[in-house]
Amino acid sequence: MTEEIKKELVRLEKEHDIKILYAVESGSRAWGFESTDSDWDVRFIYVQNIDWYLSVDDQKDTIEEMLPNDIDLSGWELRKTLKLFRKSNPPLLEWLESPLVYMEKYSTALRMRELVKEYFSPKSCMYHYLHIAVGNYKDYLQKENVRVKKYFYALRPIMACMWIEKYNTMPPMEFDKLMKEHVDNAELKKEIENLLVRKRSGEELSEEPRIAIINDFLEERIGYYSAFVKQFSGKEPDTAKLNELFRLTLEEVK
Repeated sequence: MTEEIKKELVRLEKEHDIKILYAVESGSRAWGFESTDSDWDVRFIYVQNIDWYLSVDDQKDTIEEMLPNDIDLSGWELRKTLKLFRKSNPPLLEWLESPLVYMEKYSTALRMRELVKEYFSPKSCMYHYLHIAVGNYKDYLQKENVRVKKYFYALRPIMACMWIEKYNTMPPMEFDKLMKEHVDNAELKKEIENLLVRKRSGEELSEEPRIAIINDFLEERIGYYSAFVKQFSGKEPDTAKLNELFRLTLEEVK
């Protein structure tokens, strides 16, 4: 599938007259809890030709395609990308550390990784992860019978919050790394690992009785971080280095 994805990215470059700077896997396959029928969530950063940037009017700055073979393609134009980077956009920061890289032809992604520490906002990222955890917990995991696969979509973001509190850095994408760092309770770990094995084997994880120990863990952590996140203050992001990176990239790919 990797080669097929690379071919699709080359096709996009030709069809849209763009240069793809960086393309990675996002979502469950990069997080490490994909099932056999999971989509391929391909995310990429691209630049347009110079004339596109000299237009008076704003133009579409995203490209999205869903292909029949479960390849979900979604890309952001570089200027849009850098504006989101300035805001410490968590999905973008995750892309920069994805374990599955399909394309990295230029130095832009490397230069952005070198700037992550300067632009990382624990406040923005923790709010993001907490919002995801709360949403999945409230919508899917509070009844007697729950959609058990949704446990992963609450557990991963709440453990990302735990990582941010402990290290004040962007958490790793991989679920296994987060669990190893933050799950000490043997019974809790056993229940999560059992679900991981089942999900990775392709078993349909539909509605089942909720797992009390996981619910208790999530409820306690959500309550804690809902209060903890309020202590953060904001910081004014710098734009000068991003302007420089933007210009250097255009020079590099012309």
